[in-house]
Amino acid sequence: MVNSSRKRLVIGNWKMHGDSAFNSELLAGLRSGIAQVQGCDVAVCVPFPYLYQTQSLLEGSAVSWGAQDVSQHDKGAYTGEVAAAMLADFNCRWVLVGHSERRSYHGETDAVVAAKASAAMAAGLTPVVCVGESLQEQEAGQTHAVIDRQLAPVLALGSENLSRLVIAYEPVWAIGTGRSASPEQAQEVHALIRTRLEAAGAGQVRVLYGGSVKGSNAASLFAMPDIDGALVGGASLVASEFLSIAAA
Repeated sequence: MVNSSRKRLVIGNWKMHGDSAFNSELLAGLRSGIAQVQGCDVAVCVPFPYLYQTQSLLEGSAVSWGAQDVSQHDKGAYTGEVAAAMLADFNCRWVLVGHSERRSYHGETDAVVAAKASAAMAAGLTPVVCVGESLQEQEAGQTHAVIDRQLAPVLALGSENLSRLVIAYEPVWAIGTGRSASPEQAQEVHALIRTRLEAAGAGQVRVLYGGSVKGSNAASLFAMPDIDGALVGGASLVASEFLSIAAA
C-alpha cells in the first residue's frame, strides 16, 4: 500500500538547456497548468543564469524552484563556484547535489556530495541528494553496495539534518537513455534506501526516482510504496508532459 503520509514531490532538472525565450514559454505553461496537479509539490531546477528569470515568472505560483549544483564553500577564492547563500538570494527552495553527471564528469566524491548537502541546509535550502549505480555496477550485482557507499556520508549528517533533505535514486543506466528501471526494480532500491533512512531515524524522508520518467510510466512508478515522486530530466522541458507526470 502506498504511504500517503509523505507528500509527493516532482522536480524537473533542465540540465544545460534553455534560453530566455524558451524558458518564458515553458514557465508560463507550468504556471497556467499547475492547477491540474493536486497533492504534489512541483519544482524546477534551472541553470544558474536563469534563476532570476525563473523567480520572476514563478513567484506567487504553486511551482517552486532551485539550482542544479552548489559549492561546498560559503565564500572565497573559488572562481566559477556558486554559494548556497547566493541561491537563497533568489528564493531557491531546492538544490540538486551529487547528480550522476556531476559525479562522473566533475569527479565529485561521496564526501564532497555530503559537504554540499550540509552547506545547502545551512543556508536554508533543501538538498536533493542523488545516488545511483552505473550499468557495469548493476550488471555486476553491486547496486546495493554502491548505494550504501554513496549514502554513508550523508547518513552520517544525523537524523536532524536528514529530515531536511530529499534523496533521489537515479540508476545511471536509465538517465537520458530512454530505458527506465521497472517499477519493481526501482522499488527494490527505494526499499533499501528507506531501510537505511529508518535505521538513521529519518524514515519519512522523501525518496524520488529519476531515470527516463515520462507521463506514460509515471503512474506505475508512483504506485510503488517507497517511491515518493520523481526527478525528471528531458520530460521537464515540455510543460504538458511534466505536468502529466506530476498529475500522476
